[in-house]
Amino acid sequence: MNKTINWGIIAPGRIAHKFASDLKLVPGSTLKAVASRSLSRSRDFAELFSVEKAYGSYEELVNDNEVDVVYIASPHTFHYEHTILCLEHGKHVLCEKPIGMNSNQLEKMIALAKQKNRFLMEAFWTRFIPSYKKCRELVNNKYIGDIKFIQADFGFLAPEDSEHRLKNKSLGGGSLLDIGIYPVFLALDLAGEPNEIVARAIIGKTGVDENCSIVFNYPESKILANLSSTIAARTPVEAVICGSEGYLKLNSMWHIPTSLEYVSLNETKKFTFEEKGFGYEYEIEEVNKCILEGKTESDMFSLDSSRRLHRTLDLIRKQINLVYDDQ
Repeated sequence: MNKTINWGIIAPGRIAHKFASDLKLVPGSTLKAVASRSLSRSRDFAELFSVEKAYGSYEELVNDNEVDVVYIASPHTFHYEHTILCLEHGKHVLCEKPIGMNSNQLEKMIALAKQKNRFLMEAFWTRFIPSYKKCRELVNNKYIGDIKFIQADFGFLAPEDSEHRLKNKSLGGGSLLDIGIYPVFLALDLAGEPNEIVARAIIGKTGVDENCSIVFNYPESKILANLSSTIAARTPVEAVICGSEGYLKLNSMWHIPTSLEYVSLNETKKFTFEEKGFGYEYEIEEVNKCILEGKTESDMFSLDSSRRLHRTLDLIRKQINLVYDDQ
C-alpha cells in the first residue's frame, strides 16, 4: 500500500525543529501543517521547513482533514490536553515523552484512542534507533550472559533562570521527567519492573527535583540497577549493562549513541553507527508503518510499555515527594 502520511506538528519549539528536519529523511512522509499559539512563530517554522499550512491555533490544525497524524512537542504539562484534543478530532498521535504527567492521564488517553480507533504512541525515540536495537539484540542473545547490574546516568547543567521549563514546576520541570525517564526506561526495558524501588532527590528552590538517584532491586534475578539524573551538573551520560559473562557500554550520549562496546573475558568489540539525522527518523518510520497497516499501537513500544514506564515514574515521584498540580 503506497500512501503518503501527512503530518502536523503542535508547538514548533527546539525538538520540533529537529523532528521536522528528520521527517524529510523518511519516504512517504509530508509535513503538511504546523500550529502554534503564535501565528508568526508558526509561519516562521513553515517557511523554514517548507510546510504548506501554518496555523495560529491548535484547533485549526486538528480540524484540517488533510492531516493524518500529529506530533505533539509542547511542554510536559500540556501533553495530555493536546493529545486528547487530537484524538477527539480523529487524528493519530505521536506525543513527546513523557506522554502524560501520571498514569491516570495516560489511561484516559489510551481509552479515547481505543474509542476513536486511532494510533497512539509515546515518542520514546531511543527504542527505535539502530544502536539501541543492537544493544537489545546482544542482551537477548546472551552475549553478556545473565544481566546482573545496570548503571545509567543523564545529567547536564540547566539554565539558572527559574522560569526556564526545566526549573518551572507548572511546566513539569525537574530532572526525572525530562531526562531521568531515560535511565528508568533502560532498566525497565532490559530487566522488567523491579520488586523494590529506592529513590532520593534534591528538590530545588522552584520545587522540582534537580538531582535524582534511583535503585531498582530484582531479588529473584539478582539484578541491581543504579540510575541517576541531574540538571545541576554535567555527567558522562553513559550506560553500562553488566552480565555474568561480560558487559555492554553505551557511549555518550547513551540514549542515542553512535557507538557501543562489547567486552567479555575473551573479546572486545566496538559497534559504530552512522548518523543520518538527529535520530527521530526511526520512530517516524515506525509510526508510518503502523498507520499504513491499520495498527493502533506499536509492537516495539506499545501502550503497555508506556503504562509500565509511568507506573514506575509515579512510584519514584511518591518516594521523592514530587507532586505536580495536576496530580
